[in-house]
This record gives sequence, structure tokens and C-alpha cells, in this order.
Amino acid sequence: MSEPSSPPSAGAPRAGGPLNGFSFQQLLLLAFLLIAGLLGVSSLRALHTLEQLMVQSRQGTAHATALGTAAQSLNQRGQALERAARQSLVLRDAPLRRSFDEMALEALGILEQLRKDGLPEAQVDEWRRHLDAVKELVNAPPERALDNERLVADEFVAIETLNLNIAQSIQDINAQRNRELQDRVEASRRNVTHQVVGVIVLALVLALALGIWLARPFKRLEGAIRQLGENQLDEPVVISGPDDVRRVGQQLEWLRLRLLELDADKARFLRHVSHELKTPLAALREGVALLQDGVTGELNGGQREVTQILHHNTLVLQSEIEALLRFNAAAFEARQLNRRDTDLLALLETQVETQRLQWQARGLKVQVEGPSISLPIDADKIASAVSNLLSNAIRFSPKGSTLRILLSRPAGVARVDVIDQGP
Repeated sequence: MSEPSSPPSAGAPRAGGPLNGFSFQQLLLLAFLLIAGLLGVSSLRALHTLEQLMVQSRQGTAHATALGTAAQSLNQRGQALERAARQSLVLRDAPLRRSFDEMALEALGILEQLRKDGLPEAQVDEWRRHLDAVKELVNAPPERALDNERLVADEFVAIETLNLNIAQSIQDINAQRNRELQDRVEASRRNVTHQVVGVIVLALVLALALGIWLARPFKRLEGAIRQLGENQLDEPVVISGPDDVRRVGQQLEWLRLRLLELDADKARFLRHVSHELKTPLAALREGVALLQDGVTGELNGGQREVTQILHHNTLVLQSEIEALLRFNAAAFEARQLNRRDTDLLALLETQVETQRLQWQARGLKVQVEGPSISLPIDADKIASAVSNLLSNAIRFSPKGSTLRILLSRPAGVARVDVIDQGP
């Protein structure tokens, strides 16, 4: 035969998909790394988002502090400007006037910064108008100093009221920015939650897909082993999947070919034994028949008795040889099971009906008892076994006795008892 006599080597050529070149252990490691990578990326993105929120929170706090400080400085500059303006009106001192101008520039710088940070333009423009009015009053002729001082006081009262409004506007700006930050935090939380849930679902789908893909070769291995155990050797064993699983499939294919070779050798041996035994036995029977027919001369009583013994023993020997050959053939076929759902009770009743003439000839009564049980069995082989048991029971039962066949199912298994009254 052309089948291999040695198992395939580990360096057999690879076939299949791109992942089939990896071993089962490597694929498990790859799946673990993929899932861990997905979870790691999700964690890093969540950490990055959290860091951004922390930075924005720190910036918002610093900005709110800066706005509050600027508002406080503007209020202080307003008070200092009021003192400098009144002193300048009364004393007409140049250094006081320069000090007033410098503080006015500082106040305008603070206003410009507040405007950039979101202070309404109307409040900035109103503050500037009051400051310009104060400047005009300070620069007015000296003879109107008393009236101008009263007007300057009115302007600074308006500026003080405006500073209170500016402080309230800054609080509103900070509150709005806090709400915006909270909205961003909530949006980021939802995004991170969606990302984590998505990654977990993706990881589960990936794990399930890899699990199913890796489990398929083992199911095929199980089926191939079951076929080999039932001596179903016609279908080749082809297992795809991881590299080490495919090597196991190659070993099973080699085993299948070896079993085919062994079955062929056994069949040849049985044919050879049958020929070698039956040929001399046939010659012996022919010789005994010639002696009994008196071809070599008339036999006396003793010689005829000897030939009868020889004839009987040759028949017994032929029966034993045929029984041995039938036993080997039956043992060979017993491994080939053709399972299908079969009603055991109906099968027993059929066998009893088949041998009705035999048990009626001996005056026997045959009773089949038990529930209807359906199981996946090889009906032909079970029927053959039941037929042999029933035939032996009929042969050895006393005439007129009762033969019982009991079908039961204790502990989840089917049991058949053939009970006779023989020795």
C-alpha cells in the first residue's frame, strides 16, 4: 500500500489562513494582548481627558482669581484717582497732576484687560466717559474749582457704582465659565463612558469570536477521533486552525492510514488462513467420503465406525473454522456503528416475532415487558445480539416454560434481561 508507515514530521507544509501559522498558545497570547491593548488605549484616553479637564479647571480658577484681583485693583485705582483729583483741584500741584495721570493710565490698562476677559463694552465705555469727565474738570480754570470739586465727587460716586456693577459682571462671567466647564466635564464623562463601554463590548466580541474560531478545530478533532474509534476510515482527517492543532490532525490522518493498512493486512490474513485451512480440510473430507463409499474396498464394522468418527470430526472442525472466521468478521464490523433513533421495545418484539416458529415448536410462552425507550443505537447489531440471546434461551428452556424479556432503564441506561427457566 502507498500509505505512510511513519508519522508526519513537524515541518509539514502549512496551509490555510494567515493565522494558521501560529500555535494555539501564541494565538491565546495574541488575543490577550489585543484585548489588553484595547483596554489600555481606552484607559490612556480617559487619563488624557481627565488631565485636560484638570488643566482647564486650574486655568479657570486662575482666570477667576485674576478677574477678581483686577476688579479689586480697579476699585482701588478709582479711590486713589478721587483723592488725587480733589487734591489737584485744590492745590494745583504738578506732581499731584502727574500722579493722577499715571493712575488714570493704570485704570485704563485694567479696563482694557477686563474687556479682553469678557467685561461688557458698555461698562468699559461708561467708565472711560466718567474718567474723561473727571479729567476735564481737573483741567478746568481755577476760578471754578469749588464747583468742579462737587462735580468730581459726583463722577466718582458714579464710578463707584459702576465698579460694583463691574464686580457683579465679573461674578457672572466666572459663573458662566464654571457652568461651561461643568458642561465640558459632563460631556467628557459621557464620552469616556461611551468609549469604555464600546471598548468592553469590542473586547467581548473579539474574545467571543476568537473563542469560537479556536474551538472549531477541537470540535473537528473530536469528530475525527470518534470516526476513528468507530472504524469509519473512508473520510480523510483534515483539520485547519492553529499550527499545533493542525499537527494533531496530521497525526490522526497518519493513524487513519495506518488503521486502513492494518485492516487490509487483517483481511489478507483471514483470506490466507481460510484458504490454508479449508483446502486440506476439504481433501480430508473427500478422502473420508471415498472410504465410506467403499472405493478402496469394502469396510468392516470397525473401519466404518472409524470413518464415521473422522467424518463427524471433519464436520466439527469445519464448523469451528467457519465460526472463527465469522467471529473475526463480526469483531471487525462491530467497530462500524450506524447509530439512529430506534424504539427498543419494538425491536425486541420484532425479534420475538421472527423466531415465533422456534419457540412455538417447543411450546414456550414468550413475554416482552417494559416501557417504550428510544435511543440512538445500531439497530442491526443490537438485533443480532438479541436474536442470539433469544435463540440460546429457546434452545435451553424446558418445553412448556415461559421466557421473559424485560426492558428497563435504570440510572439513565437501557437494560435488556432475557430470563428463561433452563439450567
